[in-house]
Formats: sequence, C-alpha cells, structure tokens
Amino acid sequence: MTQGIPVTLLFCDKRDARVLERARELGVTAKTFELKEFDDKAAYETALLALLSEFKIDLIVLAGYMKLVSKTLLSAYEGRIINIHPAYLPEFPGAHGIEDAWQAGVSESGVTIHYVDAGVDTGEIIAQKRVPILADDTLATFEARIHEMEYQLYPQVLSQLMTKGDEG
Repeated sequence: MTQGIPVTLLFCDKRDARVLERARELGVTAKTFELKEFDDKAAYETALLALLSEFKIDLIVLAGYMKLVSKTLLSAYEGRIINIHPAYLPEFPGAHGIEDAWQAGVSESGVTIHYVDAGVDTGEIIAQKRVPILADDTLATFEARIHEMEYQLYPQVLSQLMTKGDEG
C-alpha cells in the first residue's frame, strides 16, 4: 500500500533504478527486465503481459516509463493504462515536456494524468493542473515545482479512480 493505494507489483525496465530498492523497502514485489534482453518489442511486451497476468494486474500505472506502449500491451489493457506527463497536454508532448515549455518561453505549463493510447501523450485526459513559471524561476526551480505537483496530483487521481472502481 502506497499513500492508501494498493500496489501489487512494481515493474521497472531499468535494472539499476532506485525505485527497485524503494519498493523492497516498502515490501512491494518488484520485478525487472529490459527491452534489450528480447528479440523485439513484441517479445518484451509479451513477457510483461505474462508477468502482469501472474500477478493478476488490472490497472497499469506508469511513472518514468519512457517507451511507447505498443499494440501487444495496449490491446490487452485498453483503457487500463495510466500515465503522468510533466506538461499541460496537448502542449509539449514527448520526452522533454518541462524543458520544451521552458524553452518556448510560456508563462505556465503543468501536469497531466492521462490514459495511454497508441500516440505520444495523446490519450484521454483524466486530470490536469497548471504550474506557473515565476519571474525568478530557473529551469531547476520550475522543474522542482512541476515534480511537486506530480507528487500531489497522481496519488489524488489514482485514489479517486480506485474509489470509483470500488463503487462500480
């Protein structure tokens, strides 16, 4: 259980990621393998599907997963994969949302929680919050505030979704 949200399994595609150690500290089962260990992405996602099936996973919550989810995983979990993005979508999709917003000179960006589809950050939006760029901000301070908003918004949204799921 993490902030009131039941976590059955943490999967990480980086063997040396700190999150694996944190999962162990919290008593959360953690598994890992990397794309480069497979012949192709379909084989990688098939192995991931087997792992998800083994643990009876209903909902996938992504955080820091920097790969496009392909049809192998999408077809099995359509409407049940959620992602967080450090920008106010559809503004600044892709891997560098914070830096892209900063470089564009906008007055604000934000955080988006969305369902994953076959596009790059194009899935249905679940929730968003704006984060202003302050006059005395540096990229680092702006990035820190974006991450702070992520840490607040993601658990709130997941908790709401879990509650809604328990009612239906």
